[in-house]
Amino acid sequence: MSETATTAEGEAGGIGPGRLVLVVGPSGAGKDTLLRLAQAACLDDRDIVFPRRIVTREPSADEDNIAVSEGEFRSAREHGDFAVHWAAHGHSYALPIEINDDIRAGRAVVANVSRTVIGALREAYANVVVVAITAPPEVLAQRLAARSRHSDGSIADRLARSVADATAHADVTILNAGSAEYHGRQLVRVIRNEGWQD
Repeated sequence: MSETATTAEGEAGGIGPGRLVLVVGPSGAGKDTLLRLAQAACLDDRDIVFPRRIVTREPSADEDNIAVSEGEFRSAREHGDFAVHWAAHGHSYALPIEINDDIRAGRAVVANVSRTVIGALREAYANVVVVAITAPPEVLAQRLAARSRHSDGSIADRLARSVADATAHADVTILNAGSAEYHGRQLVRVIRNEGWQD
């Protein structure tokens, strides 16, 4: 089940004026790699925020998440600590409610989310940009095999999901099959609203 918290109640047109940059795409597309590169490139820019997701699974060296138990997650959700939360691959994910303050202050907030929450977030926030990161199926398969994170389910099942769905509602699509540095620069341009092509 995916849903967004009622963060935009009483705010005509949604929360703004800052931008919410949503990064979506299939497992193995390289979202976390490009986000790490983009975050490093934007390190000195206080107007760009990369919030840590709250996740109910063990921490990974590839991601900078806050790992919590299912009970802790449920308690935080009931307390209203999340701007949005969703379920995927048997785990629960959320973004902290503090992103709303950043967006109200005019900052850009950049986050890796499930495509299932795009519609709700477009309604809740005034300025949403969706960036789909994808890769050819054979590249996805190689990356998933190298990752070997069994808690997320079988590689075959994950590849069977339609990659096209990830780009269905995207404003920008990055085919991450070349240099990570190059595609990281493309993502930074989107985040900074500079246009994304070299």
